[in-house]
Amino acid sequence: MDFIQRIFGNINLYFIPAALICVTVHECSHGFAAMKLGDPTAKQLGRITLNPLKHIDIFGFIMLVLLGFGWAKPVPVDMRYFKKPKRDMAITALAGPASNFILAFVMLLMLCIMVTFVPYFGAAAEVIFNVLLYTATVSVGLGVFNLIPVSPLDGSKILLSLFPDNVYYRVLKYERYGIIILYAILFLGFIDTPLAAARSWVMEGMLRAAGTPVDFIAGLFR
Repeated sequence: MDFIQRIFGNINLYFIPAALICVTVHECSHGFAAMKLGDPTAKQLGRITLNPLKHIDIFGFIMLVLLGFGWAKPVPVDMRYFKKPKRDMAITALAGPASNFILAFVMLLMLCIMVTFVPYFGAAAEVIFNVLLYTATVSVGLGVFNLIPVSPLDGSKILLSLFPDNVYYRVLKYERYGIIILYAILFLGFIDTPLAAARSWVMEGMLRAAGTPVDFIAGLFR
C-alpha cells in the first residue's frame, strides 16, 4: 500500500509532455551515436527520430511519469559494426544520459532567462515555466537513473567496458536477468532516496551554472 501511495502521490500532468520529450531525446541520441560509430541498425529500424511513439516502453514510461525515474524501448545496437566494440558500446550507452543532462541544462538556461526578463507571470508564462522546469527535472531524473550500473540500464554497459573482455562478454550473456533485479529494486524503494538526492544535487548545480538567482533556487528545493 505504501508503494502505491508513494507512486501516485507524485502524479503531475506536466510530467507527461516532459517525459515524452526526454525519452525521445535519450533514445534518439543512442541511435545517432551508434550510427556515427558505424552501426546502421537503429537508422534502418527508424529509431533515429524525434517521434516519441518509436521509443516508448509503456511500463518504463509510466514509471517515469509517476516516479520521475524510468526507461524507454532500448535502441537495438549491433556491436559487430563497431571498430572497438567495448569502447563504442560504452560511448553509445553514455550518449543517452549525456543528452538528458544537456537537454536539462538548456531548459534551465531558458528558465533562468525567463525568470530574469519576464516581469509578470500570466497564465501562458506559467505554463511555459512549468514545462521548462518539469522537462529539466524529468531529464535529469532519466539521466541519473540510467547511469545505475544494473542491466539493462546504460550504466551497466559503461561500467562493463572497464572490465577485461572475458568478463565483459560473460556478463553480457546474463544481461537479460538484470531487469528482474531492477524491478525488485524499484518495487522495494531501495534507491528512491539516493536517486532523489542525486537528481536534486544535479539540478541545483545546473541552476547555479545557468545563473539562476540563489533565492529562486532555494525556493525550488524546499
